[in-house]
Amino acid sequence: MYEMTFQDKVIYQIYPKSFYDSDGDGIGDLRGIIQKIPYIVKLNIDMIWFNPFFVSPQNDNGYDIADYYKVDPKFGTMADFEELATKLKAHHIGIMLDMVLNHTSTQHKWFQKALAGDKKYEAYYYIRDPKPNGDLPTNWASKFGGPAWAKFGQTGKYYLHLYDPTQADLDWHNPEVRKELYRVINFWRAKGVHGFRFDVINVTGKQTKLKDAPKNVASKTLYTDTPIVQDYLKEMNQASFGQDPESITVGEMSSTSVANSVQYTLPANHELTMVFTFHHLKVDYANGEKWTKAPFDFMQLKQILNEWQLGMAKGGGWNALFWNNHDQPRAINRFGDPVHYRAKSAEMLATTMHLLRGTPYIYMGEEIGMSDPDYQSMTDYVDIESKNAYKALLVSGMTPAEAFEIVKTKSRDNSRTPMQWDNSKYAGFSPHKPWLMPTNQDEVNVAEELAHGEIFTYYQKLIHLRKTQPIISVGDFEPLLEKDSQVFAYLRHYKDQTLVVLNNFYGKETTVQLPEDLLNEKNRILISNYEKPTTFGKEVTLRPYQSVAFLLNK
Repeated sequence: MYEMTFQDKVIYQIYPKSFYDSDGDGIGDLRGIIQKIPYIVKLNIDMIWFNPFFVSPQNDNGYDIADYYKVDPKFGTMADFEELATKLKAHHIGIMLDMVLNHTSTQHKWFQKALAGDKKYEAYYYIRDPKPNGDLPTNWASKFGGPAWAKFGQTGKYYLHLYDPTQADLDWHNPEVRKELYRVINFWRAKGVHGFRFDVINVTGKQTKLKDAPKNVASKTLYTDTPIVQDYLKEMNQASFGQDPESITVGEMSSTSVANSVQYTLPANHELTMVFTFHHLKVDYANGEKWTKAPFDFMQLKQILNEWQLGMAKGGGWNALFWNNHDQPRAINRFGDPVHYRAKSAEMLATTMHLLRGTPYIYMGEEIGMSDPDYQSMTDYVDIESKNAYKALLVSGMTPAEAFEIVKTKSRDNSRTPMQWDNSKYAGFSPHKPWLMPTNQDEVNVAEELAHGEIFTYYQKLIHLRKTQPIISVGDFEPLLEKDSQVFAYLRHYKDQTLVVLNNFYGKETTVQLPEDLLNEKNRILISNYEKPTTFGKEVTLRPYQSVAFLLNK
């Protein structure tokens, strides 16, 4: 065995509200997670990223934090968290907490003090006068729709909110703000937390003087990935998690670039371990617009994955690898076939991602092939972004049926439905009606998967390979078959080894011609999602949604 590092690790994401409800109120909680530790251990992951469980009005499902230091009673108590941390540590599983440091809830005491006229706390936020003609301070748009400014009490001023109006942006130019936020990180470090995920961290670098976006220019270009973000991250690293050699950090980077992401993650810069980037998850956006319905562009997907793999490796940066999270529809609905090839397409997507260069993340339910819910009405949805989008689509001239069809494919609630533990009415998640309803637990659930399925076992194999094959965790990346319109293929290189990875992204058989130097009857298959062996003649035939990875016998 070689020494374990963050490159070997696999991280599992839990959305606490939807994992397991221990007290019967329809909302998942920390004690529910404690009860399910044996299941998590079985998967053999190394760390769990928890979405926020801090005190929050829940206008944006916990990303509107009112108290960074307390567990929201909906989820349990600090004693519950400490017990959870202790029990996970006993199984060598680390904790990654979600740090939402770009904004606070308007219920946070800092914002409330600012509203009460406390000048110290007014300086914590972007509070601005309207323009001389009475217009909003800038023409910036909120990422959740509408303007990015809301009235600051009865003062006649406005405060900036890049997201929901109840999420007021913090002014990172203020050193007192930064110190307060580093104090939050250090509070959780003292409780044994060594993993941190930083929400939308690359939009913290706004200017001191805020300006209008020029005509036909998106306002996000004025405040995303600005150079000062690098300075903030270096300072934050030094003041907090950088003091722990074993810390693992990931920044959620909105609309970032390869060049900036290299800088964020270059070890010599002492900023972050890795970054989440989203370009590959926009290949089913018609004309770049999220709230559209379009088939995914496979060639664009390949090009983006190859570009990021090559660019990050060349610069010495590091990527977080993922298909799914709490903000994305289930990948199996977008890039696979949950109806005809649920298991095979789930395994193919897993292989594609887990064998790349980077650290893989598994989103709860992905390992059993969970898919989007089959909702029939907007009343089934809770997500504020989805509701706003539906209204906007109607205003744009769509019929209710057309608008609903788009929301159904793109809603964030698609991934937030309760974890499906069994086939009972509420999927074994809760004895009472959950906050969001499951719909296909009859077919897809943990009990069924562990008894008769193949996806969970396949994930276990992929995780084992990453821990035992250095070529997967630290090997170089090289694209292969770049012009093939059905197969995403690549090579990994380490010392004198070469790993060939072939992934058929469609539900029809295909044959690929491999370069002669990759053909050898003695090639050793590391993993395949079909049992019948693949033959390595001049051509390799891949069945529907087949993945195969083999070590070259030189």
